Amino acid sequence: MSSSLIPTSTPARLTATAAVKLPRLVLLVVGTIYILAGLFFRDPWKADDVIGLATMLTALSDPSGQALLLPQVGDLAHAQDGPLTTWLGALFITLFAPLLKLFTSELNANIVASRLPNLLWFGMLAASVWHSAYWLARRPEAQPLRLPFGGEPSPTAYGRMIADATLLLTVATVGILWRMHETSEVPAIIAFQALALYSLVRMFERPASGAILLGLSLGACFLTRGWLGAGPIMLATVLCFIPRGPLRQHSQWLALSAVLTLAIIMAWWIPAKRVSVYWTEQWRLWHLAAWGWAGFKEQLNNLRDLLWFLWPIWPLALLALWQWRSWFKAPHIYVPAISFIVPLISLLFMRDAFEPEYALLVVPCAILAAFSLPTLRRGVVNTLDWFAIMCFSLTATTVWLGWIAQQTGWPRQISHNIARQTQGYDTFISWPVMIIAVLGTIAWISLVRWRLSTNPPGLLRGTVLSAGGLITTWLLLVTLWMPSLDYVRSYRDVSGELSAALREHKQPGECLRSWGLGSGQRASFLVFNDIKVNFDNRCTLVLEQFSLRDLQDGKAPIPENAVQLWQGKRGPDRHEAFRLLRVSAQ
Repeated sequence: MSSSLIPTSTPARLTATAAVKLPRLVLLVVGTIYILAGLFFRDPWKADDVIGLATMLTALSDPSGQALLLPQVGDLAHAQDGPLTTWLGALFITLFAPLLKLFTSELNANIVASRLPNLLWFGMLAASVWHSAYWLARRPEAQPLRLPFGGEPSPTAYGRMIADATLLLTVATVGILWRMHETSEVPAIIAFQALALYSLVRMFERPASGAILLGLSLGACFLTRGWLGAGPIMLATVLCFIPRGPLRQHSQWLALSAVLTLAIIMAWWIPAKRVSVYWTEQWRLWHLAAWGWAGFKEQLNNLRDLLWFLWPIWPLALLALWQWRSWFKAPHIYVPAISFIVPLISLLFMRDAFEPEYALLVVPCAILAAFSLPTLRRGVVNTLDWFAIMCFSLTATTVWLGWIAQQTGWPRQISHNIARQTQGYDTFISWPVMIIAVLGTIAWISLVRWRLSTNPPGLLRGTVLSAGGLITTWLLLVTLWMPSLDYVRSYRDVSGELSAALREHKQPGECLRSWGLGSGQRASFLVFNDIKVNFDNRCTLVLEQFSLRDLQDGKAPIPENAVQLWQGKRGPDRHEAFRLLRVSAQ
């Protein structure tokens, strides 16, 4: 941005005392608790979580290597997204599972090893987000108004404050909390988008290295989630280099980024097409089916879901766009704004858009939200502090109350509702886990007491409260409630029952096919007991998934040419069930 366009006044009003930075140890502790809580000591859940692990295990068990190049779930093609998460997950299982097997079963060792890449994804996300916000906030266009007698923060202090706030707001975003802990492509695409955004910011000062990093990150975005994930990021990138874009003076470097991106894509696509025309054609058809004009009802559903997915950062992001509207072309607003607007508009042209698509909005939204903070009046900041205290104190209390009801039977109505959802579950108390939950609660109480007793001048106190409150609630959920959640959502037990039935009834040479079996269920049976199904109509064993309501209504009869060998379901599930049939050979 030329010096003639640098504004002499900005909507940011901030003193040096309000721009105090957080100790690095605080950010480290917050990030560590955030990513480790809920990552281990649980089964993979339906659907993306267990499907991601299934593609990794299939790749390792395929001697031909085709499942490593072209992701599969057992013998069935998983022709969507990209292979990058499968590659890295398989690598981590190969490296770390043998060591983990010394302490646990082979299955649990594979599950733990497959989630280790999430530490890499979160580390990449945190570093990219922090440095993107830091360098954008140091730019002259972003500086707060100079005070008549001095006392405004230095560019370095201001940049650190905005960067800390951005990272805390990212962590405080409700929608990605669970997604960052699952074995799927979602954590990876968020991390690579953040890296691509940092590459754009880096190009203002170091265009060569920024262009190289941009090309690598865009190529990685494609290998992670195909065109569905990479397309909006690539389009937003190009719009930063248009004649009126902030990076127009470095547009010649975009060619280098494009060449690197294309080279990465072709390095996978050319051999993939040679190995399996069927897989690549299915991949192309899946992408074509994903794009299309979403109906009005679907757009309303997306808007409704986005309001909670991006909570609590979306109101602050919209406020930033309004407060900095006269500075829209400035890099610190334009780059994150265009990175937010393009994926948002792309949702209008996606059928069945959901959380993996919403995830592309989080990083740019968090950066914009951070730039709204220095524009807020003190009364508004205090109101946000009180809202965070009340909101997360209520959620933490609710988690504790539900756990007490489950353990003691009081309050009776809450206990009855929980028992209905966890039918067959035997409650117990794990004292080490309970101690962690108590310590987390004490930490939250101490944080609230710090805010109420000291009234700190730092502008970051609201973001600290939001991040701390969400992490406390999450920590309570994954300590007090993880056994119950695992019981409700895991397919380990029903998969074991099916495996036993197959050992009893399967005859030599028989194969297994499925009727109405969902992709998440298919992946679960593969992960837990290596049960593989296919679509060969000559298979005489059939695994059928059906609705219990249909069974009660007489709409799910056993076919005349079939004999039921086994029927089962997850203990608390009141909807889906499975049965193993033997049908007459065709």
